[in-house]
Amino acid sequence: MGETFEDIPDEVWELAEPLLPPRPAVELGGRPRRDDRKILAGIVYRLRTGCQWKAIPRSFGTGSTIHRRFCEWTEAGFFAALFARMVLLYEKNRGLDLQWASLDSSMVKAPKGGTARDRIPPTAGNPASNATL
Repeated sequence: MGETFEDIPDEVWELAEPLLPPRPAVELGGRPRRDDRKILAGIVYRLRTGCQWKAIPRSFGTGSTIHRRFCEWTEAGFFAALFARMVLLYEKNRGLDLQWASLDSSMVKAPKGGTARDRIPPTAGNPASNATL
């Protein structure tokens, strides 16, 4: 059976909910505010699948609503605080050994880097720009 992203587990929601920024004052008119838990599930879906915001299934809400809430919560520091709490939860359940760390990266050519073999114009302080091709 495949993995689903329809909801945030209760244990995670109990950690996340108190960290959410206060809801803005309700204005007259407009649609009712979408449930924060469902929006967070939509954000997790987006981050796990790598899809575009507009491609998030409508069961989570509209892509623009989810993206707007993501930006609001990021600016409010919600995700940094949630990450800290999740690390503590992981430490409690599985344990962490932070005496060493590993970093992985890859370097690839820029997709639109071009193929031009033109001479790079010299710039002050760049010894590579003075080399001849």
